[in-house]
Amino acid sequence: MSALDRATVHAWPKAELHCHLDGSLRLGTMLELAEAQGKTDLLPADDEAGLAEELRKIDGSPTLEEYLKWFGYSIPLMQTREALHRIAYELAEDMARDNVRYLEVRYGPILHTEEGLTMWQVNDAVLAGLADAQRDHGIRSGVIVCGLRDRFESASLAQAELAASYRGRGVIGFDLAGGERGNPAEMHGAAFYLARKELLNITVHAGESFGPASIRQALFKCGAHRIGHGVTLGQDPELLRYVVDRQIPLEVCPTSNVQTHVVASYEAHPVAEYVRAGVPVTINTDNTLFSHTTTTDELWLAHTRCGVSAENLREVVLNGFRHAFLPHREKQALLDEVEPLVALPAAS
Repeated sequence: MSALDRATVHAWPKAELHCHLDGSLRLGTMLELAEAQGKTDLLPADDEAGLAEELRKIDGSPTLEEYLKWFGYSIPLMQTREALHRIAYELAEDMARDNVRYLEVRYGPILHTEEGLTMWQVNDAVLAGLADAQRDHGIRSGVIVCGLRDRFESASLAQAELAASYRGRGVIGFDLAGGERGNPAEMHGAAFYLARKELLNITVHAGESFGPASIRQALFKCGAHRIGHGVTLGQDPELLRYVVDRQIPLEVCPTSNVQTHVVASYEAHPVAEYVRAGVPVTINTDNTLFSHTTTTDELWLAHTRCGVSAENLREVVLNGFRHAFLPHREKQALLDEVEPLVALPAAS
């Protein structure tokens, strides 16, 4: 048995596959944008310490839907090209400092059109910020466009069309995000048909705040290649076997799952059980701001509190590269590059 420490996990090259742009701002950036945009009244505090303290209250959100209301602090600040560029750049910069080599950023462009930008202008600004971060920090990235469960299907279809128009130009996939309860994925079937027809990669938030029936819809109605969260998968043993047999990856976000009361605690999280069963698990942040976390933090929690062994944690890290939405040859080359560097400490 190896004696794994957090410094080793931090040093490992990592892939982050499930991170929301509008939940991953820096505190200082929020305050500066609010000041510059004349929106200081939208924030619950006027300095970083106070804002951090207020945002800690998100941990008391009783449901996923209540958790999602906290985006009301960030999205109004993300309505200009300059803000979107800065936030995308800073997120990639922060990930690079955490030794994330490959980052998939997801967001719903339609949420950033409230003050006159088109979805194309929004997406161009985000892609430009990520490209500048790659130039400066060497971190590769791609964008996943999110349809929204609580919007009409026409909105999801418009975003799928946007995503398809950027395939090969920075957009790598299509997703469906938002509260599951009362908002079934099958209501957005036309958007997913278009996304699949246009050869986009598909991931769907499912099995987060609703049971495995939501995962079944994501797989069989939407054609998901990966599942976002998937916490309730184990409630359906036959579906669990299906996922294992077909090696369908889960994008697990431990802190977010505890915050939204999908699980009672880190110790009660089924992620270690899924890993042992053979599910290709990846570990991710979900929202670095609202979950006050990093990719290293989430991996360390998975090991120290969720029960994922050191040996299995190494495989989880490599899964992030194995199941990235990259062309096969690029993915294999990246995996060959990082695999020797994801090493366990020598056994004592």
